[in-house]
This record gives sequence, C-alpha cells and structure tokens, in this order.
Amino acid sequence: MERMTERKPPAAAAFHYAGHGPNASTGVAICHGFTGSPLSMLPWAEYLAGQGFAVTVPLLPGHGTSWHDLATTRWQDWYRAFEQSYLDLAATTESCFVAGLSMGGAVALRLASLHDVPGVVLVNPGLSFYDRRVKYVGALKYVMRTTAPIVEDSPAPELIEDSDYSKTPLQSVHELKKLFRSATRGLKQVKAPALVFKSSVDGVIPPSSVDTIRKHIDSARLKVVTLPQSGHVATLDVDAPTIFEESAAFFRRHANHRVASESS
Repeated sequence: MERMTERKPPAAAAFHYAGHGPNASTGVAICHGFTGSPLSMLPWAEYLAGQGFAVTVPLLPGHGTSWHDLATTRWQDWYRAFEQSYLDLAATTESCFVAGLSMGGAVALRLASLHDVPGVVLVNPGLSFYDRRVKYVGALKYVMRTTAPIVEDSPAPELIEDSDYSKTPLQSVHELKKLFRSATRGLKQVKAPALVFKSSVDGVIPPSSVDTIRKHIDSARLKVVTLPQSGHVATLDVDAPTIFEESAAFFRRHANHRVASESS
C-alpha cells in the first residue's frame, strides 16, 4: 500500500452504505478501535459495500475529536453507540454480522454474547494488555491523568491523522480494561461462528487475547488467520486484501447458511 501523502483524509464521521445486488439483504456493522475512528475501517467498509453488503461504521463517543473528549466517556457509551448502529442495520437486513478491530473486537464480541448474530469477524481483537501497569490503572488514574499512546515500531503504511490523541487518558484506559473484562465474561454466551485475523507482529494487543477466545469458542466455530506482514491496524496494512476477501466470503457463506436453516 502507498502512504497517504497527496490528500488530507476526510474528517472522522460515521459511514453507512446501502446494500445492492445478491448481498443486499446482508448487513455488516463494523466497530473501530480505541482512540481510532471509522477512517481506519473505511477501506474495509468500501470493499464490502462494493460487494453489495449493507455496511455501517459508527463513530464511537469520545473518538474522532481529541483525548479530552475521550476522557469524559465510559465503556458503556462506546458499546451502546455500536449496539444502536447494529440494531438499526439489523432492522433493515435479513442477516446482520458484527466485526471490529482491536477494542472494536471486544465490543463486537460483547454484542454477539447478547444478540443472535450469524457471525463475528475480528481483527487483532483486544481482551488483554501488554503493559502490566494496567492492573493498577484504577488507582494510577488519580495520580497520573494521561500517558503516552502506544507507538508501534512498524506502523501501518497508510497513516490517518484526523484528530488529537497525542495523549491517552488513564481514566479511559481504566474504562477499556472494564470493557475487556465484560467482553471476556460474555464469551461463553457467544454461539456464532467467528473469523479472527491476527498479525504476527502486533505491538498493541498481545497474543493472549486470541488465546482467550480459543478457550471459549470451540474450534468447530472458530477460524484464526495469521497476517504475516501487518501490524496492529491491519485494515490499512499490507495484508488488508486478505481481511477484505476472506471476511466477504465468510459473510456470504454464513448468511446463506442461516437462510437455508430458517427455510428448512
């Protein structure tokens, strides 16, 4: 992929695409990650829309603006915004899948534990942290308001800078920790098949997150695909075409399976 150097990216906002053709009745609700925005999901959303799927990518509260706004929100605010977007799309489609990157993966998993979705697609899903100090973040947030964001050694070649998250509020990290805990507790209620993409070198989310998913979702319903050339934001990296193509095939397969099951 080439770097985005010739044009300024559009401002962060929600994206919605109407379905068309054979896949018009299948919806996909996609959740972006922590301190991210729908722009990081845009190439994926546009690919799926080009395949005829109905797609929605909401902008979560506290995101797409600045870290000051993020500090005023709770994990329930992020979840409810995504859930409402999913419900709106599900009301107009026959099958509605959920998908997410990083924190968005935790949000998608929590939703799948509470709603009857036909499938879940996750990219470098977050359920755990590398930094052991997170264990004490509930106390640290009172003595240290912010911390530096995680910077990967080899970030995605297509960079998006549309907002100010030069600092990370520890209050928000604490909320993220609580979200991960809630999503993990709900894993045993996830009955849908899951497709997980995991980068070989991910400096943000440790492999233990996928290990946790493996413990709760049986191998008959779970497929894990390794992304050998991408970092954390793999939807903007070298292996992005693998994510796009395999997820589209997953959505077609399981949407058709559900229709066949319901008609028999």
